[in-house]
Amino acid sequence: MAEQLTLEEIQDFKGKYPKQLWALFLVEMWERFCFYGMRGMLVIFMIDKVLGLALTDKSANLQYAAIQAFVYTFTFLGGIFADKVLGFRKSLFFGGMVMVLGNLIIATSPKELFYIGITLSIIGTGFFKPNVSSMVGELYKDGDGRRDAGYGLFYAGINVGGLLGGALCVYLGKYVSWNYAFLAAAVVMALGLVTFIFTQKTLGPIGDSPLKHMPLNKRRMREIGVYLLSLISIPLILIMVQNTRYTDYFMYTIAPVAIIYFLYETYTVKDHKFRLKLFAAFIFIFFYFLFNAIFEQSGGSLSLFAAENLNHSLLFFNIDPNVVNNSSNSFFVILFSPLIGLLWLWLAKKKIEPNSIIKFGIGFLFLGASFYIFFYTRFFADSNGITSLNLFTFGYLVTTLGELCLGPIGMSLVTQLSPKRLTGMMMGMWFLASAFGQFAAGKLGADMSVSDEHASLVTKLQSYTDGYYQLAIYAAVAGVFLIVFSPLIKKLMQGVS
Repeated sequence: MAEQLTLEEIQDFKGKYPKQLWALFLVEMWERFCFYGMRGMLVIFMIDKVLGLALTDKSANLQYAAIQAFVYTFTFLGGIFADKVLGFRKSLFFGGMVMVLGNLIIATSPKELFYIGITLSIIGTGFFKPNVSSMVGELYKDGDGRRDAGYGLFYAGINVGGLLGGALCVYLGKYVSWNYAFLAAAVVMALGLVTFIFTQKTLGPIGDSPLKHMPLNKRRMREIGVYLLSLISIPLILIMVQNTRYTDYFMYTIAPVAIIYFLYETYTVKDHKFRLKLFAAFIFIFFYFLFNAIFEQSGGSLSLFAAENLNHSLLFFNIDPNVVNNSSNSFFVILFSPLIGLLWLWLAKKKIEPNSIIKFGIGFLFLGASFYIFFYTRFFADSNGITSLNLFTFGYLVTTLGELCLGPIGMSLVTQLSPKRLTGMMMGMWFLASAFGQFAAGKLGADMSVSDEHASLVTKLQSYTDGYYQLAIYAAVAGVFLIVFSPLIKKLMQGVS
């Protein structure tokens, strides 16, 4: 049996990337296939009058917000349990198994068993999602300049899964069968677990239980306690997902609880510089929430807009607009991520590369520009309220450029600004920002939607594009704020750039 690598041996790698990054890349790729496939199907399945849940546009937006909010809220809790009890590996494996089960249940009978299956998927994703990103961070020594490049590759690579899942699952659901669409998500998640089982030996001690020095019986009791607590929570989540009013109460409660817990953990950190770094990380996390509140219209209002207000002509191809809506972002990430990475390297050689705060600001400016493009589609609409898929897709290209200025470096910054013992919690906070972003996105999408079920497509076009115009303004204001106040935030970062 081969001797396990030490952490020092793993981190002392040659070249641009550690070999373990490729294994983690594959695991996350399959999970992203499952996640983006599910995300793209949700509102389309919900408004399906025959085989789906037959919800109105407004109700579908709110239901989408509830589901996505719980997915990312459980990611925060999963990060804490991984830090304190399970370790990254066991948390990932347990989460993956529960996700597979959830998707299989929905695939059996999508209309009747949807809420039970989606509840299991929520819990499973919470345990799975934060851990791969955290393990990527541990492949690098503190201050290793290759970390950003590693996260950039990881971020681009997982979008291969997003591209495939986003296109295939939506196509299967709309044109073949919802059963097969959800089954596909289950199968690829199982592939992700198999990949992890066969590659985890290369990770050495990374992801081991934080309680490995505790007596075995005590450690197992704590681990079993986490598993049981997760299963006991199923009825509670099921009720809240089905009734979005309860989701509101939950989200408005967990926000102050999470902030108080963050402040408590920050107070326990004795080093003043690390405290400042944690506050800097919190600023990035807060702006990531704002970014997601706008960006994540893609799974809600933009999905409904694509379904009803777009033609099927993209360049010289006839293609379903929902396939474009759910996969173009991943496609553009794969295409442009290496180019953006090379741009930063070229600017660094010229000593004019913007710092991380400025990059965040630029990301918001691109986001604002993209939603102005979505707004501008109203001027290309015909008399029936059907507008250009080409312009819509160009809007997604601009959105993606904004995401690439922010997303990959955001995860990297959180790991760099956090003490090692709090990395999982802070990654959980990063994903919790996504939870509230998804929650806010659904609320914003519901406000844009027309309450009259029999409204014309022209009315729906005007209502949604008016909303996109407002979001464009919000994004631009946030971008300008970050750029103007970047010197102050940089001081908090204590040399991390």
